[in-house]
Amino acid sequence: MNTAAAGRRREHKSRRWLEDRGFHVVRAAASKGLFDLVAIGATCVELVQVKTNRPPSPAERRAMLALAVPVNVRKRIHVWRTRAREPRIVEL
Repeated sequence: MNTAAAGRRREHKSRRWLEDRGFHVVRAAASKGLFDLVAIGATCVELVQVKTNRPPSPAERRAMLALAVPVNVRKRIHVWRTRAREPRIVEL
């Protein structure tokens, strides 16, 4: 499986994980933006970057941190380890 297919699979996995927790999720398919998913909940919005087995690079982290968002918006990274049932969540 190529890296794009593996990344897409992890994005769908994060999407299902968030939907199971009550979020409505929109996937930014094939985007080269900062975040892969936008999850809308009853009281907050989450911008999610999905990674496989590694956190984002320092440059990616700086770009995500620099993005100004309203107070009810959380910026998160989902890091999926091989065969993990849940992501390791890093909040920025």
